[in-house]
Amino acid sequence: MKVIEKIIELGDGRSITIETGKLAKQADGSVVVKMGKTMLLATVVSAKDAKPDVDFMPLSVDYKEKFSALGRFPGGFMKREGRPSDYEILVSRLVDRALRPLFPEDYHADTFVSISLISADADTMPDALAGLAASAALAVSDIPFMEPISEVRVARVDGEFKINPTRTELEAADLDMIVAATMENIMMVEGEMDEVSEAEMLEAIKIAHEAIKVQCQAQIELTEEVGKTEKREYCHENNDEELRQLIIDKTYDKVLEVARRKNANKHQRAEDFAAVKEEFVTEYSEGKEEEEINMTLIGRYYHDVEKEAVRNMVLEDRLRLDGRQTDEIRPIWSEIDYLPGAHGSAVFTRGETQSLTSVTLGTKLDEKIVDDVLYQGKEKFVLHYNFPPFSTGDARPSRGISRREVGHGNLAFRALKGMIPADSPYAIRVVSDILESNGSSSMATVCAGTLALMDAGIQIKKPVTGIAMGLISTAGAEKYAVLSDILGDEDHLGDMDFKVTGTRDGITATQMDIKVDGLPYEVLAQALEQARQGRLHILDKIGETIEEPREDLKPHAPRIVSMDIPKDMIGAVIGPGGKIIQEIQEVTGAVIVIEEVDGKGVVDISADNKESIDAAVARVKGIVAVPEVGEIYKGKVKSIVTFGAFVEILPGKDGLLHISEIEHRRLQTVDEVLKEGQELEVKLIDIDAKSGKLKLSRKVLLPKPERKKKEENK
Repeated sequence: MKVIEKIIELGDGRSITIETGKLAKQADGSVVVKMGKTMLLATVVSAKDAKPDVDFMPLSVDYKEKFSALGRFPGGFMKREGRPSDYEILVSRLVDRALRPLFPEDYHADTFVSISLISADADTMPDALAGLAASAALAVSDIPFMEPISEVRVARVDGEFKINPTRTELEAADLDMIVAATMENIMMVEGEMDEVSEAEMLEAIKIAHEAIKVQCQAQIELTEEVGKTEKREYCHENNDEELRQLIIDKTYDKVLEVARRKNANKHQRAEDFAAVKEEFVTEYSEGKEEEEINMTLIGRYYHDVEKEAVRNMVLEDRLRLDGRQTDEIRPIWSEIDYLPGAHGSAVFTRGETQSLTSVTLGTKLDEKIVDDVLYQGKEKFVLHYNFPPFSTGDARPSRGISRREVGHGNLAFRALKGMIPADSPYAIRVVSDILESNGSSSMATVCAGTLALMDAGIQIKKPVTGIAMGLISTAGAEKYAVLSDILGDEDHLGDMDFKVTGTRDGITATQMDIKVDGLPYEVLAQALEQARQGRLHILDKIGETIEEPREDLKPHAPRIVSMDIPKDMIGAVIGPGGKIIQEIQEVTGAVIVIEEVDGKGVVDISADNKESIDAAVARVKGIVAVPEVGEIYKGKVKSIVTFGAFVEILPGKDGLLHISEIEHRRLQTVDEVLKEGQELEVKLIDIDAKSGKLKLSRKVLLPKPERKKKEENK
């Protein structure tokens, strides 16, 4: 067994080790990447041949975290890892998006990349190591791959940029991005920021790229030592150059004519493009047997013609498929308070993309519980994104939540979460249902989410909007066009999908996928500036619908009052077996949640009406109130004994009203005056220093008899 290692120094005493030759040797490629106690096992296996008529790259990337990596049992009845968590899906997507563009265009074999967290340190973030591990596994295999990539996290902590910071350091960061790149080119960027400038974001990307170059060089050296510089031979495409040229000659001008019609309706445009193809197929098929007609090749070559014609039109005419200028935003309309039953709602429509978004407010009981391997806790703010098939006119069933929906929802979540007030007592759920889609549906979610939150009366710090930028370019970006607010076709046929969200004062989140080599930073800078201008335009548009959050919640929204109580009073409010708190909830109709925070008890009382909240607040205040000598209380007789009565002056706090303190006259029995359940006013006249027992008096509150007063006057 020959084990080969490469060590990458991070420059501050930390290092990353890539090891191969020890584990999972029957895979086409396998490595273990270590950083401190964190270890990732990455394997890659690719089929020896492609399936018939497959003309795309069937790549599958799966990131899995083992609970045993941190010495934990999985939750649930089975005590076994189950379906992927949202975090695992997001990491899988990060790796997939970086790797996919670097397989040869004509390589179509099923390829599976598996990354497992097999050992963990709770303070070391494994997501930034997953891309390096996957690429290194490809590097030590014979699977065709253009060049190694790596991913790093770059964060700005206390004004200083740091590569792969710890989870603790990340808590103080105002910029957090994961960047993927080759030695020469940026491939993918995703992250969130605290309203940073475009220049600051570009600086962070450049710093990340310098660290990535070192990691790519280590993989190149690893490939040489393993002896995998020669990749496997394959033939997954059988081309017909004569047919390719015939399709170009017969259809290019017609496709260009369709593209120049400036049709904003994507379905009509698609039908017009399809008609050109059908016309060619009909003409080409005349006199030929069915087996002589290769529809797979015709479809592939016609797609290439369509792509080339549209791209050339944009570069030469500076016009787009729907007739817009390169920096022009599609028409926008929006509406709030559309759903009367929701606590907040909005419809946001931009061109042929539409989001119907709702806001639901809840209590601490509604907070999302997270039980991942490396993180356990609760989230007060969640955002869910749904993309039903009808939004694109597709006739197919909807089967569960897709990875794409998780990814798009997470981007919108990152865009908005920094604007939620830290002191908001509510659990907040935002749901975006995409009703129409033709590009930028995640950005429509950000805009609709802002509107719905303001409609709900959530006092967000600032409105947030988002825009998706595209790019059409020639090799080396000698000629290029940056496109604002891209269509679905422009995303598919273009070279970049660059989503940017933010306020008027800076960027809050971004996601970028680049599909070409050699994109200069100057082009990225232009895209960011064009995105800023577009973002401001959209902010103006949504400001026409609602300028600032409503002053109050909707009448049917739950109301929450928070109050602090001494830590040692938490048990008194809850009562034995929860008896007291359950009684308060039953009597008042309010929902009460108690937590210990920073050494004190925090009580959240919620209800849909003020009366219930006031009643519950009074009950809790009564429980935690400290009896004071000299104070007058309205109490209730709990029990009668021969020597007096026990009166409850505060919830759970009884005092003795001695028979001699009931009235000025001498009583034979207590029940001459009092009955159980009777309410009366009493004064606390003493507290026993040792036992803490309370001594009450009623007679001190009663006027003295006239006879006694006369005797005193004498």
